[in-house]
Amino acid sequence: MLKIYHNPRCKTSRKGLQYLSDKGIEFEVINYFKKPFEAPELREIFMKLNIKPEQAVRRQENIYKRELKGKTFTDEEWIQIIIENPALLERPIVVGKYKAVIAQPPEKMEEVIT
Repeated sequence: MLKIYHNPRCKTSRKGLQYLSDKGIEFEVINYFKKPFEAPELREIFMKLNIKPEQAVRRQENIYKRELKGKTFTDEEWIQIIIENPALLERPIVVGKYKAVIAQPPEKMEEVIT
């Protein structure tokens, strides 16, 4: 079953939910603000995305601009930063059995659905 890591306050994330619903696909919604990430879960997501944690960070967020911009962190440090500041994570992220995508635009989900 697909998982969608969702921020209900994010318009793009809501479009992703709608896209999956419209397709009639069964999926699990994970609101990562209510159920915080754990490091192993994030490591698996980044492995399936095939990207480094830093590549999934939203650079327009105030916390990034104030505290992180221009600094260098290891992958493990980025994972901890994301756990402590989940708004930094790009969304929605749709995770399948072997692959995941940052679903921007929602049609990108097709890479995981098929």
